[in-house]
Amino acid sequence: MRVSFTVNGEPAAVEARPDDMLIDVLNGLGLASVRETCGIGVCGACTVCLDGELVSGCLLLAPLAEGREITTVEGLGGSHPVQLAFAEAHAFQCGYCTPGMVLTAKRLLEESPQPSEEEIRLALAGNLCRCGCYVKIVEAVLTAAGRKEMAWTS
Repeated sequence: MRVSFTVNGEPAAVEARPDDMLIDVLNGLGLASVRETCGIGVCGACTVCLDGELVSGCLLLAPLAEGREITTVEGLGGSHPVQLAFAEAHAFQCGYCTPGMVLTAKRLLEESPQPSEEEIRLALAGNLCRCGCYVKIVEAVLTAAGRKEMAWTS
């Protein structure tokens, strides 16, 4: 079946089976930031914004994206304040979790421009960093929010 949607501001149309997952379709379009790890929606590596809401690409059937707006981290262009803050804070090691973390942080800051450290930790709870960079990740979100101080450090 033909599925048409907008991805990162550009129209896209793909052939997909009814049981294809969005992650597979996006990877087929060359969007490498949408990564499969758990396959059950608990790690955050496949996070995308669908009509402004965060979803797990490994759980969403591709046909359900018909006519919708999808944003991946590639769509932020590399100079989004959250991306710059992640680079400034060195908030990554292997970088595998970074796209999902960045999209989650971006969405949090849209909803709450000055989140507390606790709010940041709660918002990021659905994104797993296997390298254990959580302190730097929280620091990056605080930086993106215009705050540099952390109440808690490791």
